[in-house]
Amino acid sequence: MSDNQKQGSESLFADTTLAASDPELVEFFGNFVDDEVRYEPGANHPDMDERTRWMAILAALLGCQGHEAFALMTPKALDAGLTPVQLKEIVYQATAYLGFGRVLPFLGIVNHLLADRGVNLPLERQSTTTPETRAAAGEQSQIDIFGAHMRGFAQTGPEETRHINKWLADNCFGDYYTRGGLDVRQREMITLCFLAAQGGCEPQLTAHAGANLRVGNEQRFLIAVVSQCMPYLGYPRTLNAIRCISEAAAKAA
Repeated sequence: MSDNQKQGSESLFADTTLAASDPELVEFFGNFVDDEVRYEPGANHPDMDERTRWMAILAALLGCQGHEAFALMTPKALDAGLTPVQLKEIVYQATAYLGFGRVLPFLGIVNHLLADRGVNLPLERQSTTTPETRAAAGEQSQIDIFGAHMRGFAQTGPEETRHINKWLADNCFGDYYTRGGLDVRQREMITLCFLAAQGGCEPQLTAHAGANLRVGNEQRFLIAVVSQCMPYLGYPRTLNAIRCISEAAAKAA
């Protein structure tokens, strides 16, 4: 084992008992994640700095409901430069794509961790809308991300399900995407990770892969993002995500 590999396996699981109970897994998984995946050229990109890499990994762990792994990795993300506001925004936005029931345990993990680090809660407000402006702001966000065809989308569709389109505009985009803390490229990237990680959302995943391309996250970057998340998602969902990215890129070409 190289010195880098040894440091990788040790650093990844330094705060667990796994090194004693499962040393073989710690060795080969830790080496794979912290050495091979981390530095693989195909899994990297000029836009893939350490903070971005950790954003993607944490979003993927939220999506796949990896509570213990999320608790293990979040301190490393903060040590790598992720801010408390960015961390909270990742968790908040997950609510729109995973549901409050699945996100609540992660919010507890984050709050305990930040409190242990002496961070005063609540953090500074990041909302930029009011109850009166959220619908219009959300629609504008949809237009900016997906294109002009989203204008008036909230009022379209079958009458019995039209309220969902309205909620997408005023809640999903008006309440979440308009917040501070993360820019639109970061928000679309973590959305891609939420969708890739939970599986069964391929139509939405393809749509948001296209949205990522529109806001400036190029295909190679998206493949790098998914590749960095692969150890936490497994190969099937990773390959599904890459297929969706490729389909979106082909459509955009």
